Amino acid sequence: MSENLPSYLTISSDLQADLSASIQAINPDKIAVLVDENTKRYCLPELNVTNYLILTIKSGETEKTLATCQSIWSQLTEAGFTRKSLLINLGGGVIGDMGGFIAATYKRGMAFINLPTTLLSQVDASIGGKLGVDFNGLKNHIGLFQEPNKVIIYPQFLKTLPSKELKSGFAEVIKHALIKDEAQWEFLSAQSFDSLRWDEIIPKSIAIKNGIVNQDPREHGLRKILNYGHTIGHAIETHLLKTSAPLLHGEAVALGMILENEVAQKLGVLSSETSEKIRDYLNHIYQFPDILPGYDVLAGYLKQDKKNDKKGIRFSLLKKAGMCTYDVLVEDTILREVLK
Repeated sequence: MSENLPSYLTISSDLQADLSASIQAINPDKIAVLVDENTKRYCLPELNVTNYLILTIKSGETEKTLATCQSIWSQLTEAGFTRKSLLINLGGGVIGDMGGFIAATYKRGMAFINLPTTLLSQVDASIGGKLGVDFNGLKNHIGLFQEPNKVIIYPQFLKTLPSKELKSGFAEVIKHALIKDEAQWEFLSAQSFDSLRWDEIIPKSIAIKNGIVNQDPREHGLRKILNYGHTIGHAIETHLLKTSAPLLHGEAVALGMILENEVAQKLGVLSSETSEKIRDYLNHIYQFPDILPGYDVLAGYLKQDKKNDKKGIRFSLLKKAGMCTYDVLVEDTILREVLK
């Protein structure tokens, strides 16, 4: 399995030793660690942070903005950081995406190491070099591609997570299996969530994503299948962030997979049997809202999706378990019917 993992990634049983070796290889003049209040409390004690600058932000997707970046850039500047310095991003997907973006743009690029602390960031967000922030209410609207100098996955961090966060990350594990590995989907769908072994699942899920990314690093074609569940899922997630009942990213993606399967079913791309099996499995794991925003509410978000072109809204849709197609143009009438 290790040969299928990214060259910049290590799955670690000794975080301090692996981090020290990575820092030594970079040989930075200064080091900062980006954390939120949760990773500062539960994960930072695992690091030897002597003489490191600790940069703390509030947790949550609402903090993933250019305003937060500006604050961090200012602190790095005031502390005398150079392009030979190092930023360590200790956190989940928000900190990994935004911290990498901050490092990649500071003085046109400083080194950064990601230490993902959530299942979602370990199996998905830290793989593939996508960095960015939300902008004007649109998710990941400003960003770039840049692989980190190092990603160190320390599965022990998962012990700090509540079940709801683990399930959020598990949605990406399910997605990886559904788009590329039917046998893995059959294995996962036969297990109870509580019986899953993360030490086995994490490297398998990373290997699936990395195999796709290696074939299409800049998302010109095949890599678009990784967006399965995300077109509608991102729209719902972004809208609900403005309400009193937001969804975690993985919860929104799980819901997006169900709804996008309905789109595929109506287009004759996916069988009703497969769609229903996936829906039943996801409904067993996740608790979804009883009432969802309809097409008229979500249309603005859907039309801003990065996969779109001048012809309209493009989807990555499942053809069967283990096989996904992309760039499927879906008419408003179909979306209105599914999102009624």
